Amino acid sequence: MLKIKMKKVLFAAALLFISAGAFAQIEAPVTWSYGAKKISSTEAVVFLRATIKDGWHIYSQTVKDGGPIKTSFTFSPSKEYSLIGQTTEPTPVTKYETAFSMNVSYFEKSVTFQQKIKLKSANVSVVKGKLEYMTCNDKKCLPPDDIDFSIPLGK
Repeated sequence: MLKIKMKKVLFAAALLFISAGAFAQIEAPVTWSYGAKKISSTEAVVFLRATIKDGWHIYSQTVKDGGPIKTSFTFSPSKEYSLIGQTTEPTPVTKYETAFSMNVSYFEKSVTFQQKIKLKSANVSVVKGKLEYMTCNDKKCLPPDDIDFSIPLGK
């Protein structure tokens, strides 16, 4: 009799944990979108846009060592294209953050990064790579995130 009650209690506890896990949500305060524009037969610009939920921010590419993880872009090597210069960004907000004991530069709401590329082939159809970024609000920071991207280059 005791074994049957114990099994029912364990089953109920397991069911409770499983159902609680089903309602847990992963925080995702940033969504990324991509685009590209050919500006000539030999050059194009790719756009990487972060849309950031209210109260959150992502960091600039220029954060100094010792601070949060800066946003960075790694473009996959290709025989069809090469990078022209560095990935550019608009002017960020810069403020002192006590969590890092330093001034840091970041973006709120949205930001579009741009990378100019030289087209070495008329057949270039996509630019691939990976981006890394860190998201924080005034209470916490989420672990850095890596995202693979593939940006089609229209004709």
